[in-house]
Amino acid sequence: MTKFSDGVHASSASDDWSTPQDFFDRLNAQYGFTLDVCASDENAKLPRYFTEAEDGLSQDWSGEVCWMNPPYGRTIKAWMRKAYESSLAGATVVCLVPARTDTFWFQDYAMKGTVEFLRGRLKFGGHKNPAPFPSAIVVFHPEPAADTGEATQKEAA
Repeated sequence: MTKFSDGVHASSASDDWSTPQDFFDRLNAQYGFTLDVCASDENAKLPRYFTEAEDGLSQDWSGEVCWMNPPYGRTIKAWMRKAYESSLAGATVVCLVPARTDTFWFQDYAMKGTVEFLRGRLKFGGHKNPAPFPSAIVVFHPEPAADTGEATQKEAA
């Protein structure tokens, strides 16, 4: 998401940061996203997306391969909790977040996923200057189904 101007981008006054298209395209080629869970009509990366009015936090993401670039302000904890809980319900959720390793949301949720710290800083929204913060990709994979031992029983039969 994004709502910032060039001046706001440099000051980090906004909590919405539009994903660089080439960066998204590389991740989409790897994961095959089916849903952009946190977008606007102006910056949606996929044909299927939730806008602020549709409230992605209240939607069901289970079974989807989700792209999530959440607002980076106070609501990020709720978005990360939703991403983690959705993975428990069968979703894959790939999150682009600021690498704020000292925050509660990062410790409580991001660390439950696979974390990749990005080298350098992204240039959000097509701006010429990089973001004033480092970024990370956090991937929440669906929980594997519990092994009930059925295969062993069938093999023995």
